Amino acid sequence: MANSETILTLTYDFLLYLIPQLSKYPRDQKFVLGDRIETLALDILDDVIVAYYSKQKIDCLRNANLKLERLRFLIRLSHDLKLLSNQKYGVISQKINEIGGTVGNWQKSLTERK
Repeated sequence: MANSETILTLTYDFLLYLIPQLSKYPRDQKFVLGDRIETLALDILDDVIVAYYSKQKIDCLRNANLKLERLRFLIRLSHDLKLLSNQKYGVISQKINEIGGTVGNWQKSLTERK
């Protein structure tokens, strides 16, 4: 279960970094794109927590993985709209990829057990 605890920490730390960045978005994007990104990121944390405690882990992890992919596109859009600097985009992308890799590894380990 080390993977599951790691992903909880990674996702929580990601939110600690992401939320202050979203608050810096201009007003016209803060309440549209920023809120959408924040909600999606919090939903990913919810999916990971549910997977940690649920017997339906694979379904929750699939949902989290799908949401991570949606989040990647919204973050990329933010960068293309110049709402995120290259450095912040790089850090956020790296954290998303790290979470995605951990989700994938957890899914794989659960699938191999069957």
